[in-house]
Amino acid sequence: MMHGRKVLLILSGSVAAYKSLELIRLLRKAGAEVMPVLTAGGARFVTKEALAGISGQRVHEDLWAAEAEIGHIRLARWPDLVVVAPASANILAKMAQGLADDLASTILLATRAPVLAAPAMNPAMWMHPATRANVATLAARGIVLVGPEEGPMAEPESGPGRLAEPATILAAIESRFATGLLAGRHVIVTAGPTHESIDPVRYIANRSSGRQGYAIAAALAALGARVTLVSGPTALPDPAGVTVKRIESAREMLAAVEAALPADAAIFNAAVADFRPDSVPTQKIKKEPGAPPPEIHLALNPDILATIAHHATARPRLVVGFAAETEKVVEHAQAKRARKGCDWIVANDVSGDVMGGAENAVHLVTATGVEDWPRLPKDEVARRLATRIAEALA
Repeated sequence: MMHGRKVLLILSGSVAAYKSLELIRLLRKAGAEVMPVLTAGGARFVTKEALAGISGQRVHEDLWAAEAEIGHIRLARWPDLVVVAPASANILAKMAQGLADDLASTILLATRAPVLAAPAMNPAMWMHPATRANVATLAARGIVLVGPEEGPMAEPESGPGRLAEPATILAAIESRFATGLLAGRHVIVTAGPTHESIDPVRYIANRSSGRQGYAIAAALAALGARVTLVSGPTALPDPAGVTVKRIESAREMLAAVEAALPADAAIFNAAVADFRPDSVPTQKIKKEPGAPPPEIHLALNPDILATIAHHATARPRLVVGFAAETEKVVEHAQAKRARKGCDWIVANDVSGDVMGGAENAVHLVTATGVEDWPRLPKDEVARRLATRIAEALA
């Protein structure tokens, strides 16, 4: 995927710039050619000698020196992808406003290549309305942002602003070059909660927002797959290029999944209710003064994951389940994979802010072992999983 790819890496002013040396090493190991461009701020934290030694390329710093030799336009036309890592608040502002007062910002304004940026800055700077507006502008233009991550900073503060880890940035770069890997493949994804009616106005549900499943559907579509998303009730817009089937209950979800078969892969991310009321009155249940609360008898819902994993005639080549756990996450996921008969389980700990949150830390459980992924934005988890699915189906 990365062999022969040309990546122009811009390093702006951040104490996290040292991590970009490891990113260059990983890119070259993957087969890419890396051309470093160092801003004046970036040169405060890493040397051009270190960058040249690790990249095997001359480091470009000065706009006018570049003009005298190969010119910023040639640099802008050279790469398959421009990566800004670390991306300071200053360079994000320049990108958003179209400023071009040094070599890096001039290349960014002149390039026709896609751009990926990994922000790194103090949490207060990241949360400032000006930065939030700049980030929104860049996202609307199609620039992919990786991170930032949350945690302790170089200064004695903590919060969102840490540069994403080099392996995380590499995964995002790889996903930019993976377009078309799933062309001709059909993938079914389930997402969101199910609502199980108690009466015409009440239901049993859970806190799933559907964000992770929707991100997975979008990431698979970005790789060229034909995606059918079977979604429980959410407030999310339909992902671009995805066929969405909206349902309410677990039984409706199973019926929609079976109707969408055959498929090359099925990803069961939905938080399906295990139980439903065994009978539902046609009128609202009334609260009677002095009377005890009504008894609700529960019945088991169908096991969608196990049903498709054991499907007699149309089992997908790859069946992936999710395990939302609050303890013994990997142990329970391994047992669930064996019990359900699926190929992979993506397990996560939902005892914190995962349901409805923007990030996720997962473990990929397969027949050959367990991969522990770091805490990542849900979009990045989705891209990484989509790439693994493409590899498995190749």
